[in-house]
This record gives sequence, C-alpha cells and structure tokens, in this order.
Amino acid sequence: MTNPKGPAIVQADRSILLEVNHPDFEAARDALAAFAELVKSPEHIHTYRISALSLWNAAATGLSVAQVIEALERFSRYDIPDVVRSEVVEYMGRYGRLTLEAEGGRFILRSTDAALLKQIAHHKAAGRYFEGALGDDRLIVTPSARGFVKQALVKIGFPVDDIAGYTPGAPLDVRLREQTVSGRPFELRQYQSESARVFYAGGGARGGSGVVVLPCGAGKTVVGIACMAQVKAHTLVLTANVVAVRQWIRELLDKTNLRPDQVAEYTGDNKSIAPVTIATYQIVTYRKRKSEEFPHFALFSRGDWGLIIYDEVHLLPAPVFRATAEIQSRRRLGLTATLVREDGLEEDVFSLVGPKRFDVPWRVLEKQGWIATADCTEVRVEMPGQGRLGYAVADQREQYRLAAENPRKLDVLEALMKLHKDDHVLIIAQYLDQLHAISERFNIPVIEGKTPVKRREELYAKFRSGEVNPLLVSKVGNFAIDLPEANVLIQLSGTFGSRQEEAQRLGRILRPYGDNLAHFYTIVTRETRDQDFGAKRQLFLVEQGYHYRVVDAEDVIEGRMTVDRRTVGAGSEA
Repeated sequence: MTNPKGPAIVQADRSILLEVNHPDFEAARDALAAFAELVKSPEHIHTYRISALSLWNAAATGLSVAQVIEALERFSRYDIPDVVRSEVVEYMGRYGRLTLEAEGGRFILRSTDAALLKQIAHHKAAGRYFEGALGDDRLIVTPSARGFVKQALVKIGFPVDDIAGYTPGAPLDVRLREQTVSGRPFELRQYQSESARVFYAGGGARGGSGVVVLPCGAGKTVVGIACMAQVKAHTLVLTANVVAVRQWIRELLDKTNLRPDQVAEYTGDNKSIAPVTIATYQIVTYRKRKSEEFPHFALFSRGDWGLIIYDEVHLLPAPVFRATAEIQSRRRLGLTATLVREDGLEEDVFSLVGPKRFDVPWRVLEKQGWIATADCTEVRVEMPGQGRLGYAVADQREQYRLAAENPRKLDVLEALMKLHKDDHVLIIAQYLDQLHAISERFNIPVIEGKTPVKRREELYAKFRSGEVNPLLVSKVGNFAIDLPEANVLIQLSGTFGSRQEEAQRLGRILRPYGDNLAHFYTIVTRETRDQDFGAKRQLFLVEQGYHYRVVDAEDVIEGRMTVDRRTVGAGSEA
C-alpha cells in the first residue's frame, strides 16, 4: 500500500524521484540504496534507478522481492507501476535460477528451466563454453571456463550462483591477537566480524567469493585479515600501491600471530613470495610492450593460494579480470568503499570476484562513532579576467586544467589553512605545476608520483607525529594511506568527475580522531568545467547522505566563514 505523503515517486522506466526536503528523506534514501543506484542529486530531487545489477546485488545480500516491493510501497507517493513490480520480480528471480556445481570432477551448469538451458547452449557468446548436456537440466562446462561462462552469462542477463566450491589452498594457521604488538587491546568491531562471517559462510560453497563494501576509515584491511583467520590458508593480497602493501604488512604483523618470514612483498622493489604475499596491481599488470603477455600473471598460479584479496576492488585493472577468470577455484574477497567503477565494469566484478555480500552505509558507522562525522564544503572562486579569455578559446580538456589550476584558489587555500591552523590538514591537487606552486608559496613538503617510497613513509610518519603539518599530496594520496590524525582535507583539483576518487579522498579524514569532526573542502572555479565536474564528484557523497554546503571564496578570504564542532557558517546547503 502506497503512502500519499511519501517522499518518492516510482516511475515506469525504473527511475525513482526522491524529495530531499521531505521528513522521511533519510529513511527512504537508506532503503533505496540497498537495491537502486543513485543517478543524479541536485538540490531538491534525487534520481535513483533500479537496474538488473542493483537487484542481483540486493538478492545476493539476502534481500527478497517482498522486501524491495514493501520499501517501494512504504515511500512511494503514488501506485507502483505494474511494469516496475514485474521487473523486480523478474530480475531478482533470475539470481539463483542458474547454479554452477561440481559433479563427478566436472563443472555443471544446472537449472530446472530446460528452455533457458537450451537457449544458453545455443547462445553465440556463452555457448562456446559448454561441452554438451546431461539431460534437460544440466550443461557440462568446459573445465577451464568456470569464470568465463559466468562472465558471459551475466552480460546476457542471467547471473550464475556459483556453488562449485573451492580449492582449500596450502594451510596456514592465521590467528587474531587479543593484544597488538604494542600491547593495545584488539578485537573486531561487530560489523567487521559479521562481514567476515558472511563472506566465509562456515567454509561452505555458498561463501568464499564476493565483495564487502565499507566506508574508507572503517577498517577494511582488518576485515581482510579477519577473513584470512577464517580461511586459514596461503593468501595473495592485491592492492593499490607500495605504501598500501607495507601498510598491510604492518597490520598483519601487528594483529595476527604471523611471523615476518611468513609475509612477503611482491613489488617493483622486492619480488618475494611467502605464505602471505602482498602485491600491487601495477606490478601484476606490468609488461614491456602491449603486444607481450603479462609476465607477473604467473603470481596467481605460483602459490597454492586458498584466498585472494582484491583491496580497493573498484580499481582492479581490466587485464586482471582475465587472470581472475582463470582462478575461480580460489576463494576471492573484494574490499571497497564503492561499487562504482569509472570504466563501467561493475558486471565483471560481480561475475568474477563475486556479488556484494555485505555493506554498511557511511552514516550508520558515523552515528556509531566508528568513522568521523564529515562536514563538506564547496568553495567557489572566480576566474581572473585574463584567465577567462584563455579559458574561452581553449579546448575542453585544457579548459578543465585552466580552471583547476586557477591561481586564485591559492588565496582560498591560505585562508583555510589559517582557519584550521590547529588541525591536521591534508592538501590534494591533481596537477604537478599546481602542486609545486603550492609547495613553494607555503613551504609545504609534497608527495608525488616520483617521490621515493622511503621519503613518502618518512613524511607520513612526520605528519602522524605532528612534525609536518600541513602535508601536500598528489593523486597518490587517494589510496590506502593510514593517516588517522588527518581531520581536514582541502582539494584543489581532481580527476575530472570521478566519484570513486571523491570517496577515497573523503576517506582519508574519516578515521575517528580528536573531536570526531572532519572537514572536507573542495575549491572549484565558478561557471567552468571545474564546477561541472565538481558537481559530478559530489554524487557519491550525496549518495552516502552527506550534503555539500556552497560558500563564496570572498567569505573565506575575508574571514566571514567560521568553523565550529558541528557546522560551517556563511553559506547555504546545495
């Protein structure tokens, strides 16, 4: 039964319009996030869309058709269109309709729908992965095609529930400490323990593959370690960069019984292999020429891995999907703050790493005190007169760069640093010329791509101790740096409209510290592509329940904007 005063309008094209200023907005937003994707989020009306993939991920987490329909009815102002009801039933009903099982040493695709199996067997893309049929309800899968057949079938709209089981891998006694090496008490948070339990599923075939979605700062590395303690087998971890590799190593040695000789780094600097090996995506996808094979793909088969962990799985390079398709007998865990991929390959994550198994919204953990409350502010600055002329005649890519590198942003930066002189401030910029201009003007140390790992770790350590503050980083600061002290981030430029980047950057300041309030600033040039891309990047934050407050640069520079524990003055919500 619909709600005449509800905040949502469900439309026949599977889009949902949600009224932001409605008293039930937050409850509706949290309910919709479980089975629909946020498409756009201007000031007053947010647009969601129900997709096949969003419904399959919902089904994989245990959400039922009845629960989805009930949520739509509870918040919808008008009757739910019949076509939406039928498509929710249709698409969610497809999950589990095909199962992949192990039988007599072979992989078998099973379904009670004989017509569907016949259709699949004769499909141009999927049919080549079968070697014949066993009656009307089973197809024999080519032995090496376990991953490829799942990848092909999800693309034609029929997800496979893979319950064919896993190779146990070489055993490894991984146990969690009750105290860290430094003597601090250590235990899993409830949601960390629950996510590991759901992933492992008692060691049965229903578990062992999938993605855990948790906010940056919520301890995804600890979740990975908890899963290792459940699986108790040799483990390969793939992550974003060398700093992240060494962070994993520190966490493993600090929070488990593993010895240093049982944990190895496989990077450009050190290619060692041990029972637990941590590698970068960069080294795995390295090759001298595009025409050559990837020499380090052999890493996937060199160890008897019982578990492969894809840290920051939304960054998983496309070539690694090929290797992942070939190792479907290994348990696979994806860790991420967002299922959004800028290359649109969410379906490949679903089919090859696994569906979403567990997630907790940012705002839930924020209310529980596990991550910091975030105050998000967009500061809009004018383009100087001469700059406007150059911007007008530039091509689109150059227009963005000119707007992103607007020199007037540095005046805003200076004012924000004075405002937060007692805080721990990270400054992030995309372009090297801009980075160096900031570094020289304010005498701030900078970390960029060419900064040696040893120097990076030295600066991070000095930032943690307070010896260095602020710290200036390029886009290398987007990923897997452990700086819980940081509570202010000022962003001067980013990667066009990347939502995943915005999530990663906000995550740098969400670890609870001090007064548990984080401030996220993004400085954009008014009426330019910089502002347009800024609006796109906001989408992820709005999806998580954060509101940007828009202020004018002059309010910041002239000191008319004040900051306290809970709010920022001089501005209006956008």
